[in-house]
Amino acid sequence: MSGGETLVSEADGNGGIMGQQKNLEGYVGFANLPNQVYRKSVKRGFEFTLMVVGESGLGKSTLINSLFLTDLYSPEYPGPSHRIKKTVQVEQSKVLVKEGGVHLLLTIVDTPGFGDAVDNSNCWQPVIDYIDSKFEDYLNAESRVNRRQMPDSRVQCCLYFIAPSGHGLKPLDIEFMKRLHEKVNIIPLIAKADTMTPEECQQFKKQIMKEIQEHKIKIYEFPETEDEEEMKMVRKIKDGLPLAVVGSNTIIEVNGKRVRGRQYPWGVAEVENGEHCDFTILRNMLIRTHMQDLKDVTNNVHYENYRSRKLAAVTYNGVDNNKNKGQLTKSPLAQMEEERREHVTKMKKMEQEMEQVFEMKVKEKLQKLRDSEVELQRRHEQMKKNLEAQHKELEEKRRQHEEEKASWEAQQRILEQQKLDASRTLEKNKKKKIF
Repeated sequence: MSGGETLVSEADGNGGIMGQQKNLEGYVGFANLPNQVYRKSVKRGFEFTLMVVGESGLGKSTLINSLFLTDLYSPEYPGPSHRIKKTVQVEQSKVLVKEGGVHLLLTIVDTPGFGDAVDNSNCWQPVIDYIDSKFEDYLNAESRVNRRQMPDSRVQCCLYFIAPSGHGLKPLDIEFMKRLHEKVNIIPLIAKADTMTPEECQQFKKQIMKEIQEHKIKIYEFPETEDEEEMKMVRKIKDGLPLAVVGSNTIIEVNGKRVRGRQYPWGVAEVENGEHCDFTILRNMLIRTHMQDLKDVTNNVHYENYRSRKLAAVTYNGVDNNKNKGQLTKSPLAQMEEERREHVTKMKKMEQEMEQVFEMKVKEKLQKLRDSEVELQRRHEQMKKNLEAQHKELEEKRRQHEEEKASWEAQQRILEQQKLDASRTLEKNKKKKIF
């Protein structure tokens, strides 16, 4: 390497090695590393888990369909509002969407029955249990010996729909977000914003943000960036929180232009019109600009907090002291040892099964050989009997032939004697005539 390409190393204050920055005099090629990462990521595909929470009838299903321009919810599988349960349940649906050669496995988690009961006490508990269970699954997958297959089903974003009442947050809204704000990225949304005037909407937003700050609720914090354009966009999103959205999959023609919106006597509320609602801001933020950051925050903050709490609670014998239901949480070493034992047990079971199969095959083969031997013996006896019968039949025919031959010879002798006697008698008669 030339002098400009050499990397000079020196020790930093912590004993580590820190390289001095040098300008290269020629092209080396490691600037293509981002392209390699891009190709690998596109080939592997992407995963994203989105949770939607809110009372029934707030347009959650319509908004999800509008965001991804596909029928995630259809007449065959309707949205959560059409599957109301007596108790809160957590249900998920997966769909693989493709765009420009990029595959996205999208998981939508909804909570039919949330907020629709007379008594909504602890209605957030099934949601908390679901999020924790996905963290637990990922933690167990990380602790396995074989970690090549690690599906990520952790909830990376929660869209919380707020009813457009105009009177601030309900106690249920406050309690739910306080219970979940340290477990998932919460993005509050004002549902069906077309039912409010712009002035009412702005006042409602201020009221909601004031209550969020008063109750110290941590919603998704947008990352700081040095890019001026990105900072403008981030400030615009922050100033617009909570986002007021309208969802619709109906195509309406407005001034010769086909748009998605909702038709009213006073006009059309266009879904993708920034003056009518914040749908485009939500879509751009959620899909085009901050989806990866949502996943990073989930992994680096929420999951790490959960992981630290779980591992700190695991004692030397692998029992989680924070569990009061008798559930055991394995430490990584205990998990590895358990997997090793399971593998050994599995191999022994497979060996026994193979021995049983081998013994069964040997028995079947021996039985076939015995059956073949019996069949050959039977055929031999049958052929022997047939030969004896044929021999007897030939002997009988030979005897009959001998008898017929003897009878024929006796008849021939009699005939010869008769001829001889006749010729003698004829000779005597001739002599008598002469004399």
